[in-house]
Formats: sequence, C-alpha cells, structure tokens
Amino acid sequence: MAAKALFFDVGDYVVYPKHGVGRVIELQKQEIAGTSLELYVLRFEKERMTLRVPTNKAESVGMRKLSSDKTMREAMETLKGKPKVKRTMWSRRAQEYEAKINSGDLVSIAEVTRDLFRADDQPEQSYSERQIFEAACSRLARELAAMEEIDEPRAQEKILEILRAAAAIYNKDKAVA
Repeated sequence: MAAKALFFDVGDYVVYPKHGVGRVIELQKQEIAGTSLELYVLRFEKERMTLRVPTNKAESVGMRKLSSDKTMREAMETLKGKPKVKRTMWSRRAQEYEAKINSGDLVSIAEVTRDLFRADDQPEQSYSERQIFEAACSRLARELAAMEEIDEPRAQEKILEILRAAAAIYNKDKAVA
C-alpha cells in the first residue's frame, strides 16, 4: 500500500459535514482489530466533542479545509438574495433543510439561513423552524469566524445584519404590492 499524503495538519481548522467547524488537535496511530490506523483527532469546542477520523476515510466522509474566500463571498451573496419559500409540507422542507446543513456545503447552508430568517416585523417561527435556522446560522457563523479570525457572536451578528438588510428590501416590495 502506498503511503497517502495527509490532507490536514495539527492546528488546521476543518469542516466535518455533520458537525461543522473543528480543529485537528493531533494525529494518532491506533491498533484496532489487529489493523494499524492513522487517525485525525478533531475537537469541536462548541459541542465539547472530540472525534477521531481515520485519515484514509477523511475524504470519503466529506471532511474538508475551510472554504475558499470565493465560496464564502458566494455564501454571503446568497444571504442577500430573496428567500425562497416552498409550499410543501413542513416535514418535507425540514428534511431538505437538514440535508443541506449536513452536506457541509457553505452555499447550501447560507440558503437555509436565508430562507428561514424572520425579521422582527415578520410572523413568528415555529419552534422547529427556529431550531433549524439557528443550526444553519451557527454553522455558517463558525466557518466565517474561523476564516476571519473573529469570535462566533461577531460572525453571527455580521450574518444577521446582511439578512436584516435583505429583509428590509424584500419586505418593502411586499408592502408596495
């Protein structure tokens, strides 16, 4: 077997699709069922969780480095867009939103954040809508915070400012119509 180059180094921020942004805290070698495995040890501070991912499985589970600046700009532009609200049952939409969040794709997460955002002058969200919105917004904010080297609350405020500005534009359109 040829030795495969490691994608991530200790200290790198990485995105694990189902859990969001974590940091590689060490590389470990462990013997499991007689097989020697190299593992990335990831730490997710917000969840207070440690995850071990075999280095040879990192790519197949979708683990990736932080997004490029171009992808982050695309995600921020997505937030400025008009929310798309489908008229399907909530349970089906909720499944689609969860799938987008767990995909780890930044632009898809931004779409969920945009579509579920409610400005102060808009009707209340249901509990489950609010939960999914917060999960998407938090996931987006953590990646933005890691990329811009700011804390998560500042990143989240930046996202909410963009969403409020967009909501003001699109809600004004509705009031005129």
